[in-house]
Amino acid sequence: MKNNAYQDCLENIYKLGRFGIKLELDTIVNILKRLNNPQQNYHVIHVAGTNGKGSTATYIASILQKAGFKTGIYTSPHLVRFNERIAIDGQPISDDAVVAAYEAVHAADTGKRKATFFEIATAMGFYYFSKKNVDWAVIETGMGGRFDATNVIQPQVSVITNLSIEHTAYLGNTIKDLAREKGGIIKPDTPVITGVSQPSGLEVLKRIARENAADLFVYKQDFSARKDPGRDTYTYKGLIHSFHHLIKPLPGDHQRENLSLALAACELIFEKFKHKDLRYTLNQAIVREGLAIAKWPGRLEHVMEKPLVILDGAHNLHAAKVLATYLSSTVNDRRLTLVLGILDDKPYEKMLKLLVPCAQQIIITRAKIDRSIEPSVLKQAVQGITATPVTIIDDVKEAVTHAIQTSQPQDAVCVAGSLYVAGEAKEKFNYDLDQMTKMK
Repeated sequence: MKNNAYQDCLENIYKLGRFGIKLELDTIVNILKRLNNPQQNYHVIHVAGTNGKGSTATYIASILQKAGFKTGIYTSPHLVRFNERIAIDGQPISDDAVVAAYEAVHAADTGKRKATFFEIATAMGFYYFSKKNVDWAVIETGMGGRFDATNVIQPQVSVITNLSIEHTAYLGNTIKDLAREKGGIIKPDTPVITGVSQPSGLEVLKRIARENAADLFVYKQDFSARKDPGRDTYTYKGLIHSFHHLIKPLPGDHQRENLSLALAACELIFEKFKHKDLRYTLNQAIVREGLAIAKWPGRLEHVMEKPLVILDGAHNLHAAKVLATYLSSTVNDRRLTLVLGILDDKPYEKMLKLLVPCAQQIIITRAKIDRSIEPSVLKQAVQGITATPVTIIDDVKEAVTHAIQTSQPQDAVCVAGSLYVAGEAKEKFNYDLDQMTKMK
């Protein structure tokens, strides 16, 4: 019966439309007021940007957890289950708690305009964190920042990762436009950490920070991380501290930037509260222990070894560049099969030009979401780039199975192009692992 309640709950949430977007905050503000503003009952860090938001948020949450704080994290989208979006100390919200949170939020959704999927999910996260008495919550924006449903919080620190053109219908066509939207999370007298490198975008953030009397700290100017010579570790030189020989928990050299942003945010947090609680002591041991438990699935995630299978959302141009760099440097000695599916609001031709040359076999697929590009369109685009064989297999799980079956143990398979494609592939591997466990 409980499981039925959970399924009914998810059906009701999804009926709201995963991509219903309304550029105003009044609806969620009013819902939260009716819930007695649960988001005010704990400290918050707010994370926005184009890529790296999730991993940066995960690093921060993991370090806070290891310092002894009960820490919530709210991220999106989920890969396999809705519950992944809302977690405390690394544990996703339970099915029963999803139902309870939804029922409370739904009862508070009494305004003229009914809340969207993301507004409901966000309010559920805020409500659940308050019910569970978390000390800290790390909140990732869904899209943009200024009108994002999460932008009703008063954070201790704001973090803005890199910028890359995306969601132009809502966020604009230029880096300046993007910076204005993402910079909307900057609050008065609240420090900001950023990895934005484009001069036009950085200038916008500097202006917004000045207007809000908010200190702005910039990656590579105020703090940075470098790879240790001859070692697979990193040294961080920060705002206050330096940490040496850190093991980066997630693959890809681009993670040094996300790691740096997270550590800078933690430095400011721990420095601000160090006289109030002995747990606010940021040292090498806490940082190392926190990074050791950080996990962010579906991003350069290795899920199988023979053949090597990598899942990576790579859902926009910047992410495709990062993935292409990783593949060309990491699996260039292996025969590579790419399993690709891309959504219709992405620059798929530019993404394909980056990824296709890395592979010796291409399989085109599509996620079940209705915004997936028709595989025949992708196939035609791929054939304009390479003479490499191209196969269409609509179902993601079948496509991944075929890729593995046509690969040798020493080969590699990469599933990419969309977080939804990566999520469906992840579901397949979770199911396979579960079946193997039951057979033992």
